[in-house]
Amino acid sequence: MSFQVFGLPVSRGVAIGRAVLVASSRVDVAHYFIDETQVDAEIERLRAARDEVADELGNLKRDLPADAPGELSALLDVHLLLLHDETLADATKQWIQERHYNAEWALSAQLEVIARQFDDMEDEYLRERKADLEQVVERLLRALARASSGGHVPAPGVGPRDFAGEDPLVLVANDIAPADMLQFKRSVFTGFITDVGGKTSHTAIVARSMDIPAVVGAREASHIIRQDDWVVIDGDSGIVVVDPSPLLLEEYRFRQRQSGLERDRLARLRHTPAVTLDGERVELQANIELPVDAPAALEAGAVGVGLFRSEFLFMNRNGELPGEEEQFEAYRSAVEAMKGLPVTIRTVDIGADKPLDRMSSAELRHEHALNPALGLRAIRWSLSEPGMFRQQLRAILRAGAFGKVRLLIPMVAHLSEVRMTLEAIARAKQQLADAGRPHANVEVGAMIEVPAAALALPALLPHFDFVSVGTNDLIQYTLAIDRADEAVAHLYDPWHPAVLQLIARTIECARAAGKGVSVCGEMAGDPAFTELLLAMGLRSFSMHPSQIAAVKQRVLRADTRRLAPHLSAILSSENPEGACVTFFAKTGAPE
Repeated sequence: MSFQVFGLPVSRGVAIGRAVLVASSRVDVAHYFIDETQVDAEIERLRAARDEVADELGNLKRDLPADAPGELSALLDVHLLLLHDETLADATKQWIQERHYNAEWALSAQLEVIARQFDDMEDEYLRERKADLEQVVERLLRALARASSGGHVPAPGVGPRDFAGEDPLVLVANDIAPADMLQFKRSVFTGFITDVGGKTSHTAIVARSMDIPAVVGAREASHIIRQDDWVVIDGDSGIVVVDPSPLLLEEYRFRQRQSGLERDRLARLRHTPAVTLDGERVELQANIELPVDAPAALEAGAVGVGLFRSEFLFMNRNGELPGEEEQFEAYRSAVEAMKGLPVTIRTVDIGADKPLDRMSSAELRHEHALNPALGLRAIRWSLSEPGMFRQQLRAILRAGAFGKVRLLIPMVAHLSEVRMTLEAIARAKQQLADAGRPHANVEVGAMIEVPAAALALPALLPHFDFVSVGTNDLIQYTLAIDRADEAVAHLYDPWHPAVLQLIARTIECARAAGKGVSVCGEMAGDPAFTELLLAMGLRSFSMHPSQIAAVKQRVLRADTRRLAPHLSAILSSENPEGACVTFFAKTGAPE
């Protein structure tokens, strides 16, 4: 029976496919695709884990004391029966053989299927056996983890399976960590659905960077959607349709075709210079997470990288942080891939919704803080880890010898932190000079994402060469809204007058001081804000490569001389969004 699930639209378009559930578990489960040649080895891993658990359960039963209740022995017998049950064993192998899931993922997927069968049973005793099944699967998962010596890292060059000719797939989960999103970034999924998250949560941001439809904050989606259900993701309205009727399915497929035609039309603008009707040249740069994203930025027509989120180099590493050499090679790779265009590298922005899997005692305390978004994160974390910070600074400075590199400091708020940061940069330069290593004197910029920084900008500007407005956090901190919390996501409002006034103030102040200013948050890539940001005087935008063409189209149709006179009225309006539509429609810019 068809039904709908409602969430927040975060990445536009329509996706149609079969649901792939990433089930939550009390045991951490790795989810990755294996290569065709690895299928037999993965099934052998599963068999070895089953044999180990069978021995474990057999030993437990043998070692029961003579006076142990008979129910304990019977319970262990039940667990042994479930362990060898064909519904679990054979079907798990099938997930590996047909979908090329790793063994842990295959087990989790089959547990989800069987658990729902237990839930549908009328007999209470049988329903309660679901807990026994979960315990058996957890034993298997622990055995697989032990055999993998702390976790699996896919071998270089082993990519996701090619599902050409098979049904398209959409990913459904309670949540997806930013690091896990990178594992899926070049995978087979055509869309994402999560129970939690907001419009600027990192799941949403990465989904937009992948240019695939996504809905977040869908509450119980992962509990009511079943494995292999046909699902439609309407990324424009935030609606998920499960088991759609043939008529509805055809309507959405028509919309898919229309979206494809629109993309093709916009793609023709990729190499057209972004110049307004009145001759104002506008920089449209790209946000990237990893060096391998740089070619896509060039292909999309970006004139540089306005934000390289270096923290993604630090994730999914089983506790081992990247050293100076590894970071240097990554940064140099991105710089060389951009072929002389500027690359702005942000120092590691760890904390809040981007935790590391290696944590110090201070970080562990922070992880359990009441509000980690206000705790040890971004530049605060870097300054608390001076050894790590100097390694990163040296790597970035060395990469600057291979092209135009700029250094961006996140979450600037206090002059004391600014001075400590600049001292760390000076020490890193001196260390490189003493070692005779080539490096560059790079420009240093501040991210304006805390209201205090926007308000105190005149005092900060003398210490920096440029500023970049991170609208995602600026909105979050201005409105006291956790941007990853779906319970308050409806209050996250980029059109709020206070937010717009802070952005306008920042742009005006930076331009008056002769300092470069850009916007690198999600507002930069949203065409609804293009004319307003141009009216504020912004001439440098940075966004996901997939968004460049749509924003460029708005730039090419804009006349900044006709936009600017309306700025004051819009900023003082009770409804800035409506005022933009009213005033900018008169300029000839598209509504």
